[in-house]
Amino acid sequence: MIIKASECKADARKNMKGGNGTVYVTEFVSSAELNEKGRLFGNIHLEPGASIGYHVHENESELFYVVRGEATYNDNGKEYPLCVGDTAVVSSGNGHSVANNGSEPVDLIALIVYA
Repeated sequence: MIIKASECKADARKNMKGGNGTVYVTEFVSSAELNEKGRLFGNIHLEPGASIGYHVHENESELFYVVRGEATYNDNGKEYPLCVGDTAVVSSGNGHSVANNGSEPVDLIALIVYA
């Protein structure tokens, strides 16, 4: 199966999870293509000043892989810088947020799988 970029579902989410600005999410596949074992495999785009607010994942884990830019990642209340090539993981029962506090866009590949 091949899924063309033009076939991917894309949307803009304002104040995502209580964050700032607009977050652009492109879903590469549906949950059906993930065999119902997850709900997201896609790209998350953050313009400067945009963020995803702090939230806790229940019965799922989320992974971010940074493909462009630098972000600030909150892992259960402790902040870390994320750079190109870094991976952040939040497991079920834990919380996180991510913010673009820089001057360049940030792109993250995101995968959410069920626990």
